[in-house]
Amino acid sequence: MKQIKGRRAAVVSAKQPVAIIGAGVAGLATAVRLAVAGHAVTVFEASGTFGGKMHQFSLPGGYRFDAGPSLFTLPQLVDDIFRLAHREPADYFRYERLDPITNYFFADGTRLRSWADPQRFAAEVEATLGTPAAAVTRFLARSGRNYEATAGTFLHKSLHKAGTYLSTETLKAVAAVPGLGLLGTMHQRHEKAFADPRLVQLFDRYATYNGSDPYQAPATLSMIPHLEHGIGAFYPEGGIYAIASSLARLAEEFGVTFRYHEPVEEIITAGRRVTGVRTALDVYDFGRVVSNMDVVPTYRRLLPRQPAPERTLRQPRSSSALIFYWGITRAFPELDLHNIFFSADYQREFQAIFQEQTVADDVTVYVNVTSKKTPTDAPTGHENWFVMVNVPHDQGQDWEALTAQTRRSVLGKLTAALGTDIEPLIAAEKVWTPPGIAADTSSFGGALYGSSSNNALAAFLRHPNFSGQLEGLYFCGGSVHPGGGIPLCLLSAKIVSSLINEE
Repeated sequence: MKQIKGRRAAVVSAKQPVAIIGAGVAGLATAVRLAVAGHAVTVFEASGTFGGKMHQFSLPGGYRFDAGPSLFTLPQLVDDIFRLAHREPADYFRYERLDPITNYFFADGTRLRSWADPQRFAAEVEATLGTPAAAVTRFLARSGRNYEATAGTFLHKSLHKAGTYLSTETLKAVAAVPGLGLLGTMHQRHEKAFADPRLVQLFDRYATYNGSDPYQAPATLSMIPHLEHGIGAFYPEGGIYAIASSLARLAEEFGVTFRYHEPVEEIITAGRRVTGVRTALDVYDFGRVVSNMDVVPTYRRLLPRQPAPERTLRQPRSSSALIFYWGITRAFPELDLHNIFFSADYQREFQAIFQEQTVADDVTVYVNVTSKKTPTDAPTGHENWFVMVNVPHDQGQDWEALTAQTRRSVLGKLTAALGTDIEPLIAAEKVWTPPGIAADTSSFGGALYGSSSNNALAAFLRHPNFSGQLEGLYFCGGSVHPGGGIPLCLLSAKIVSSLINEE
């Protein structure tokens, strides 16, 4: 069977060829999994390289940056792909466990270091904030139990296939439902667990891991801290971009074809079946197509003549990000890889994002400094600062004004917290706004995680990993089940490849 029709020769395979739209991390992982299973895979990518949001760039003066994701958890999901291919993961991809994980700077001047070990972290909380260590370890233990009881069903499998609900894992997950907090919010659970508002704010922050609001998101998401304190947070050797580059290398070894600078313009259908894709260069025959593009533009641009799942596409979007990439001309020993500078009024900050679709005057600032782990990312004695603020997705706001306002706010906060005027230290700068994220990655409105998780049924309202209308059409990536972020994108690839291989 010919993989593609048109200008380039085909790869012969015993299984139907598969087209993947988008070379983001989910697209790469899907490509490898399917190629290992014997499919002839072609990846169509609009840009000139792989990675999607997970790309890298450099600024003048010798500063390297990972452009998008900066936190890495569940590294076994990457290792699993190499083992599936009968490769030794460490030959392609290495990483270290972080300890400490994050440095926290509170608005009142308090500083707290988040250690990986739950007991040590709890002791640090007790010594710094006065909250009994037992309350912290009890909370983290509950977080772990809920994660272990539910992840196998709600994250590793399709929620839209009947077979998912006919297993012992599902029974285990159902038994855990009363303790998940489906009727309460994250903030309510954290207020109940802790009296100190600073600790409540710290745990509320985990809602931002999928672009949500802790004052609306269900308490179910309070299991997220387990990923860091129960399993661990990690740093890949060479930076986050190493994840994408290692998967791309493996994909090429298994014969995956990458067609860069060739965006798909339409998914071709015949009746109720997908038959291929069309680009500006040609029409290609494929019996199966996997879209790693955001689900909204997939329907609006690539399937304009097909009925769209409007209820799903209208789900509230997640937050986006306003990112300043700064080359800093001195080193700050009080900073580590991950650093959080909290706002004084967290609720006001989320109200601005999700109700008012703007940016608060006082914002929480995340500073990621990869030169702490990869010294070559900045000149000696300098640092590369990835400075991010959570903001609403693009709905036509005046981003030029909001960017200028937020930059002033960020500089003021960092200057006060670190006791040093930061602006004169900026030797190089680049800014990524929500419209820029949307334009560069086809993420609808620049929303980083597709739809938000601000209600208890959000997981079930996400688009499934397959089309219910068109045979042969599948979806992976952050805008579909199970969600955004590196681990969930990798799990979407696992689910899609399993669905295709089971057929």
